[in-house]
Amino acid sequence: MNIEAVDLFYLAMPEITDEADGSQDALLVRVSAGGHIGWGECEAAPLPSIAAFICPKSHGVCRSVGESVLGQRLETPADIARISALVAYNSMDLLQAAHTMSGIEMALWDLLGKKREEPVWRILGYRQTLGKTPYASLLFGDTPEITLERARGARRDGFSAAKFGWGPVGRDDVAVDADHFVAAREGLGPDAHFMVDVGQIFGEDTEAAAARLEPLDDAGALWLEEPFDAGAFEAYSALAARGARVRIAGGEAAHNVYMAKHLIDYGGIGFVQIDCGRIGGIGPAMKVAEMASARNVTYVNHTFTSHLALSASMQPFAGLAESRICEYPAAPKELARRLTANHITPDREGLIRAPDAPGLGMEIDTERMRDYLVDTEIRVQGRLLYRTPAL
Repeated sequence: MNIEAVDLFYLAMPEITDEADGSQDALLVRVSAGGHIGWGECEAAPLPSIAAFICPKSHGVCRSVGESVLGQRLETPADIARISALVAYNSMDLLQAAHTMSGIEMALWDLLGKKREEPVWRILGYRQTLGKTPYASLLFGDTPEITLERARGARRDGFSAAKFGWGPVGRDDVAVDADHFVAAREGLGPDAHFMVDVGQIFGEDTEAAAARLEPLDDAGALWLEEPFDAGAFEAYSALAARGARVRIAGGEAAHNVYMAKHLIDYGGIGFVQIDCGRIGGIGPAMKVAEMASARNVTYVNHTFTSHLALSASMQPFAGLAESRICEYPAAPKELARRLTANHITPDREGLIRAPDAPGLGMEIDTERMRDYLVDTEIRVQGRLLYRTPAL
């Protein structure tokens, strides 16, 4: 079968805020081939990602993503890898291409799984989908008291692990941050996994990050996530060498396998966190999962949006026994919740699994999507290059 159509849907909440919450908008991808439909989701700004799919070429290796995808043969996983390589070469000077291709690549796996009537994780070579401990992915409150209540809420909702991120942490003095760490630990209780994400707030300032290590150790934090810019490998390495019990985590900003590899090999991270909606899709994420396993680094998904993205992010490590913790979007915006008719929910033991269903196993709720569609047209010299597709 050949890829007949790739449709991109720009979705957004009625009001977009400055909150560090990627579930406020979405770029949903629908791929059609051989009578089958596959769905994917990009973790990127929708409008420039659409532009990357349809833009006129600037030169031979700055072509639109669509030029390398439409009409291509799709029969095997090797075809997905071949198409991805073609996009990487033909669009090497189009930096948004990796993000745009991520959602398309997910949809190709979903479509192939539906055609074969197999879940993606089985096509990837796993014999079973193992239970993962979901951690509630939450934002720090404006005050420690709000952080405390959010942590208590996570426990009431049944989570035995939670990650707090962004908010005021790293923007004030160490004592204020320590109060938030203590509040989160108090709310979660002594037996829960507690992780912290500071969203690259320290740039490459190793000393500023190191000043938080003792308070994090005191609060029993499992990891400190993204203290530095994604490419600040020397800073990561220096911080990892400080000898704290808390491990360093990173990788969500990797938009290719090499960036993740460098964080592991040169940055000294203990947890590598990959977003299938950024790195190029499920195939590249699987390569990182295999690499991490060989280097005794724990692979973790990065997911803060919909359950379609959650399912895609679980496929690359669905059968990895040593990587058992999974980011779970505990408080996404209504758009992300309504994107799928079904959801991945914890079982009686509090564990979640990648769906044992064809493709990604998620049913897109096209009717509920309509409320969030952003009507969009892109024209160049009067020529219509893109219009919001029909659902």
